[in-house]
Amino acid sequence: MSTASGDPTTGTADFSAAPLADASVPEEWENGQDTLRDGSATETGEAEQRPATQRPATGEATVRAESGAALPAMAAALPAHRPTRGRYRGSSSGYELDLRVDVDSVPGGPKVLRKVSGDFFSTGGGTKAYFGSFVVDAPTVSRSATRVVIRGIATYTWTTAFTLVRVTVPRSRTNQRPGAATVEFLRPPGQLGATYVCPYVSPYFRTVEWEQDSVTGTVPFLSYDTGSLPQPANSPARTLTVPRAYAEAGIELLVSGTANTIANSRNGWTNTELHGAMETNFSLWRNVPQWKLWLLVAGSYEGMEGVRGIMFDAADTFQRQGCAVFYDLIRGTDPEAQRAMLRTYVHELGHSFNLLHSWQKNLATPPAPLGGNNGFADLSWMNYPQNYQPLNGNGGAAAYWGAFPFQFTDNEQIHLRHGFYRNVIMGANAFATGAADIEPELFDEPLTDESGLRLDLRVGKSGFSFGEPVVVELKLETTDLRGRSTHNHLHPDDELVSVAIRQPSGRTVLYRPLLRRCVDQDRTVRLDAGRPAIYSSAYIGYGRDGHYFQQPGTYQLRAAYLASDGSRIVSPVLRLDVRHPVSQDDVRLAELMMGEEQGKILALRGSDSPSLQSGNDALQEIIERHATHPFAVYARLAKGLNFEHEFKSLSPDKSELVVRPPDPKSGIEQLTHVVKASEQGKGVDNLTLNLASRRLARAYARQGDLEEANTTLDRLVQHFDTPAFKPYVVDAVRDQADTTKARLTAEFGG
Repeated sequence: MSTASGDPTTGTADFSAAPLADASVPEEWENGQDTLRDGSATETGEAEQRPATQRPATGEATVRAESGAALPAMAAALPAHRPTRGRYRGSSSGYELDLRVDVDSVPGGPKVLRKVSGDFFSTGGGTKAYFGSFVVDAPTVSRSATRVVIRGIATYTWTTAFTLVRVTVPRSRTNQRPGAATVEFLRPPGQLGATYVCPYVSPYFRTVEWEQDSVTGTVPFLSYDTGSLPQPANSPARTLTVPRAYAEAGIELLVSGTANTIANSRNGWTNTELHGAMETNFSLWRNVPQWKLWLLVAGSYEGMEGVRGIMFDAADTFQRQGCAVFYDLIRGTDPEAQRAMLRTYVHELGHSFNLLHSWQKNLATPPAPLGGNNGFADLSWMNYPQNYQPLNGNGGAAAYWGAFPFQFTDNEQIHLRHGFYRNVIMGANAFATGAADIEPELFDEPLTDESGLRLDLRVGKSGFSFGEPVVVELKLETTDLRGRSTHNHLHPDDELVSVAIRQPSGRTVLYRPLLRRCVDQDRTVRLDAGRPAIYSSAYIGYGRDGHYFQQPGTYQLRAAYLASDGSRIVSPVLRLDVRHPVSQDDVRLAELMMGEEQGKILALRGSDSPSLQSGNDALQEIIERHATHPFAVYARLAKGLNFEHEFKSLSPDKSELVVRPPDPKSGIEQLTHVVKASEQGKGVDNLTLNLASRRLARAYARQGDLEEANTTLDRLVQHFDTPAFKPYVVDAVRDQADTTKARLTAEFGG
């Protein structure tokens, strides 16, 4: 909401502080009657509801094509009217208005959404600043032979008494230049405020500059012929590029800048490395809101299989400017690969426009309605093909592609075209917008549950010290031992599990991962008597909204898992206590752990980023000065995981990738402490111990000591091979250890 003292809707007077009058539409507007300046009456867009004899005549031939009546011979000989749609821009009294009119369809063009919206900017001298936005959701459209009049009640980002909007657009033929739109703002019942005359700018509702770079050895996507493979009968065959896909949604995507080719890394890219690459290579990049975005065609994503793309710019103040696709996973020249590649590009760029996954829209601020089957029934660029599950019939990737018309849903197109400026433009409101507040009812238990699944959320201790990283364990099990199939994306960072946190203050917030990734891969798991449950461990202490456990007291947590069939499985409430510090040492250690940079490092599992140097210094102080304190285990874990792998950055001249090689000796030093403490029950949880042990083994292998690497993995299996763990858990750990041994032998055995 703008805090400026003026109001661009009032004209010369400022009524912004006046009490609001009755906001109902005047009766003559409801009846579709209005008097234009030339004295002629309008013809409503619903002309077929009135007999032709009741329709007013004008000075030229009456156009009644929308009613199905035949055109007079003279009118039929004229070129068709231009559709009333597109972007207009005008100024008045120190304000500029960007207007979007969306009331007419174009044959073969984007769908008409019957809305009018606009953004206001205050101007002065050589400067311009955003003021606010408005949208008219259900306007009345009236047409005569010479004009189109659009009227309705607007919703604003600020408070104004001038809630009624009237837009008059002269009708022009296809062989004529479009006329300017006149926009009037009125205070009910009819007091005229500001008037803007807005010349026509573009048939597109918004224009975005798109810069794309790629790493050596990749072939960026060009185009896909939708007729190459079977598709819905109502979806015409056409050649789609990424800009053409957005053009069909009414968005102009201009390819700009020089396409740089940068060095790749065979070990994959981390989030912090991607952000650094954006700052170095994105020639249009600035830390300000702007209609500009960057995409990198990278090789692979480090540390996780199945990540086809990522909108990595979701952790700083100016978010949603950069995304990446991972060529090693999406490459291919056959039609299936090209089709999937197109979807990945459009999907990741969609996140930059602040579009969430189809099943997450109700978690946005403000929440948006979900489509059928909790969003899984959406035929959208923002759904996963393997997640597609219609209300009736079979789902999955084959069903998705058989029904997908290569379009955004109507609600997504409304957001792209008419969403408030700061909610859409890159670099403004954070991904899913700013606040993390949610309605607790979103996590209420279903009235009925026949899913055959149960979700548990738990912690391995009775309470946490203030400042201690909060790690939770999620367990998904079947309640039907005949067996149930679902996906095994159980970690909240995969965005198919949500965790709500009710803080001691009574505020309920949603844990939002620091960085979001698209694990767009079918990972179906069968839960039955042989393997009744799967597990995951997640650090939820820090996310996009900062630290979630900032005060001592009792917290209530609840998780929701969205199963493959669209079922929403809700866990019981978990109560978690954060204890008050009792000494000055406790306070000092909490301060060392609770900094913003420390939170990011823990969430990223370590980083060399110069912007996080003070956070690394704080963790190092814990290791050096408080080595025996339980917090030291978490500091060592972050440091050890970071040392074990390389860190990539770009040279100042952008010509080469600078790689800090792995430091296995330092990694072994730190991770050995973590593993030993955890084996004694004084460190991290068992799932994190599994991760730390496998990374410790890799560090030994890097050093050329495969024997010690195998010994480390054998000790991991021995830790779990006790009556305390279910046999299927032990088998899973043993399989992971054997797989890791094979990989290390293949990579380092020679």
